[in-house]
Amino acid sequence: MRIVDHAGGDLPGGQIGEVWIRTPARMLEYWRLPEATAATLVDGWIRTGDAGFLDDEGFLFIRDRLKDTVIVAGENVYPVEIENALCLHPAVVEAAVVGRPHDRWGETIHAFVALAPGTRPTPRELTLFLRQRLADFKLPTGYDFVDRLPRNPSGKVLRRVLRDRFWAGRDRQVN
Repeated sequence: MRIVDHAGGDLPGGQIGEVWIRTPARMLEYWRLPEATAATLVDGWIRTGDAGFLDDEGFLFIRDRLKDTVIVAGENVYPVEIENALCLHPAVVEAAVVGRPHDRWGETIHAFVALAPGTRPTPRELTLFLRQRLADFKLPTGYDFVDRLPRNPSGKVLRRVLRDRFWAGRDRQVN
């Protein structure tokens, strides 16, 4: 296992990068997708697409999927950290976080929140709650309160569906 930066170089313990693994039980290829295979398999290593780090004892900690990383003013923000903090609020049943375009910062954080029945926290209340747990650049600048989050058949939240409304008609995902 390796933790690798965007240029393919190894990162020291504690630094977040892409998790690469090598195993004899690896995939051979994506069926009829040679470009995807070449992007995933590099010199016998499998690029997992996961952002993670190794601690001093060699234990792996996964932060999030790289494709879900939000870049706020050059800082990587991992949605799962914000989602977990939001779910600590007693009124929040579940949450999903995505990046939305911002002219100055590239992206800002937007939260989709499903609430417990009979609760109605305001965006300000949630932000004050999060301010005790997160750095300022990780705080959502907008909230949507939803009945439920969109999911695929296996139950995974479809962040892409949530993100699409903000990025529709743009040539690229970050300013």
